Amino acid sequence: MTTENVVEVRGLTKAYRGFEAVRGIDFDIRRGETFALLGPNGAGKSTTIEILEGYRDRTGGEVRVLGADPRHGGLAWKARLGIVLQSSGETGTATVREQLRHFAGYYPNPRDVEEVIAAVGLEEKAGTRISKLSGGQKRRVDVALGIVGRPELLFLDEPTTGFDPEARRQFWALIRSLRDEGTSILLTTHYLDEAQQLSDRGGIIAGGELVAIGAIDELGGADARIPIVRWLQDGVLRQERTTEPGALIARLAAGGEPERLEVIRPSLEDIYLELVGETAAAPALEGSPA
Repeated sequence: MTTENVVEVRGLTKAYRGFEAVRGIDFDIRRGETFALLGPNGAGKSTTIEILEGYRDRTGGEVRVLGADPRHGGLAWKARLGIVLQSSGETGTATVREQLRHFAGYYPNPRDVEEVIAAVGLEEKAGTRISKLSGGQKRRVDVALGIVGRPELLFLDEPTTGFDPEARRQFWALIRSLRDEGTSILLTTHYLDEAQQLSDRGGIIAGGELVAIGAIDELGGADARIPIVRWLQDGVLRQERTTEPGALIARLAAGGEPERLEVIRPSLEDIYLELVGETAAAPALEGSPA
């Protein structure tokens, strides 16, 4: 493993009862970057992340996380990770401050608890029992617990589910500050605008395969970003993908003003939907993990 990478995955496979949920994927996560792993439900991303975290064994391939094989990672290795699950179930009688102090005691070099509480915007709720918090506030506790150990690599699984728009933007600011401090982050999210705002690079998984990887604004390659000109002609909706939309419009206009003329520049969402395509629509094996 190179010192520039915190994660290296080569030929990763995972099979369940003959069903191959992950099919030979390769990717790296560089030190200090935020990497978004995107894909529809059942695509294999949750399985991949659980293997990286050391919670699930792989069937084949090689994986290194912070220089170690996750299935042999000990307590010292685990202390270098921060994990924010999609749902933590934190509903206990401890207050926010008490819970954070308790978790901070597990780590050799934790962040200051009061600083973490401030970072996630829970100063006014520090003495409140977690069970009394709103859903969004509990999610902030999840994030606080994930970062209190000062992790080198932070796993964020759908971190802003249930957040209102203002809370999401506050959370984005927190993630950017962690990245600026040198924390490497693996993000999974169904909000493509979130991936675009926070990530340096990304990968898209569909049907257990990595169908695209690269800079978040370059996923799918240049061809996927060629504009589409769409117009109505003789009652039929027509479209053409072209690198010169102006020239095409001029030719169309020579025969009269085209009806319902529009130029569409593919967004990340358009590219994502095209890449997952038919693979996303194929039904996963009943009972198989995501």
